[in-house]
Amino acid sequence: MTATNGSRPLEGIRVADFSWFGVGPIAARTLADFGADVIRIESEARVDGLRLGQPIKPGKTGYNVCAYFNNFNADKRSFLLNMSAEGSQEVAYRLIERSDVFLSNLTPRIFERWNLTYEQLREVKPDIIAAYMPMQGLSGPHRDFLGFGAVLTPTTGISHLSGDPDRAPVGVGTNYPDYVVNPGHTVIAILAALRHRRKTGQGQRIELAQVESVAATMGPSLLDYTANGVNQVRNGNKSSWMCPHGIYRCADDPSGRERWIAIAVGDDAQWESLRAVAEGAAFTTDDRFATLLGRRRHEDELYITLSDWTASFDAAALALQLQSVGVAAALVQDAEDMCEHDDHLAARGFYEYLDHPETDISLYDGPIVKLHETPGYLASPAPLFGQHTYEVATQVLGYSADEVAELTSSGVLS
Repeated sequence: MTATNGSRPLEGIRVADFSWFGVGPIAARTLADFGADVIRIESEARVDGLRLGQPIKPGKTGYNVCAYFNNFNADKRSFLLNMSAEGSQEVAYRLIERSDVFLSNLTPRIFERWNLTYEQLREVKPDIIAAYMPMQGLSGPHRDFLGFGAVLTPTTGISHLSGDPDRAPVGVGTNYPDYVVNPGHTVIAILAALRHRRKTGQGQRIELAQVESVAATMGPSLLDYTANGVNQVRNGNKSSWMCPHGIYRCADDPSGRERWIAIAVGDDAQWESLRAVAEGAAFTTDDRFATLLGRRRHEDELYITLSDWTASFDAAALALQLQSVGVAAALVQDAEDMCEHDDHLAARGFYEYLDHPETDISLYDGPIVKLHETPGYLASPAPLFGQHTYEVATQVLGYSADEVAELTSSGVLS
C-alpha cells in the first residue's frame, strides 16, 4: 500500500456528492484520492443500484459487499439523507453551505424538484462550485432522458463503429464513458473552477453533458464524414493506417485457457522487425505483404497466415520478444492476469488492498495519476451504508444529538 504520510493537494476541500451509480462517484473518488472530504449522499428510500450489484464474495449479502460499488467509493463518508422527506432541504443546504463542491449526475428534473439548481445553491453558498453531469445536459429536447454508459455508447456513435462489419454493433463491452471520459472531464473542470475561485473568490456552475463529453472522442469519424462524405462502419480490429493490426490466437495455457496476442505494425521498418522474429514463417516471404499498401490490400489473407504462425507460441513470451525489437505487441489479459500475473502493475503498486469491515481484504484501483510532490493514496475502504450519518450531522453540520434524533425519527436522516 502507498505510504500515507504527508498532505494531499485537495485536503481542506469538501465535496457534497449527490451523484450515484458510476460516473459521478468515480469523479468524486478521484477527488477523494487526493485528499478531498467527499460526503456521499445516500438514501434508504432509493438505494444506489451499485450497492445491490455484482460481483460479491460468496456468502456475502447486504448493501456493503458489492466490489463494484466499493471500488468507486473508497475514502468517502456515507450520509443517509432522504430528499423526499419534509425538512430534508434544510439539511442539504446546511451541508452545501459547508462544502466547496456540489456534484450530481441526476437528470435536471430531479435536482429542480429538490431545489438544488445552481441559482438556489448560490443563495446558500455564493462561491459554491456546482458540477452537474446529466446525460444530455441542462437544456435541449432530451435533457430528461435517462441512461448509463451502455446508452451513451450507441447514442454517440461508438457502438456503430464497434464489432465486425457483418455483425450487429457490440459496443465496447463495458460502460467506457462512465469510467474514463466523463469523470475525467468533470474532475479537470472542477479543478479549473477551484483555481478560478482561489484567484477571484467566485464560484461557478459546471455543466458536463455526458453525451457531448463522449461525442468529443469521435473526432476522426465525424471529420471523415464532414470532409469526405464517408460514414465509417464497423471494421473489427482493423486499423485505417496500420497493418497487421489485430488479435491473434496463441497456444492455450496449461489450464486450457485461450491465449491471444495483440500485434500492431505501423510502418515497413516494424514489419521487417516482425519478419526477422518470424523467420521461416510463410508470410515473411510472401511478396503480397512486402509493403504497407500490399498488406492493406491482402489484410484478410495476412491475418490467416499470421495466425498460423502465432498459434504455437506462448502469448506473453512472444509479446515480450516482439516488444524487444520495436513491434507493438501485448498479451490479451483477463482479470486474473491483471490482478495476479501482471508484474508491471505489481511493480508500480497500482492495485491497493484495503481491509473492509464486511468484505475483508479487498482489491481497489489505486489513484489514476501519480503526483511526485503530493501523491494521492487511499486512506480508507468504501464506507458502510450510512456509516457516517451521525458523524457528519454533528461534526460537519453542527446538529446536536437531540436534533439528530429528531431528524432521524422524522425520516430525514437514517
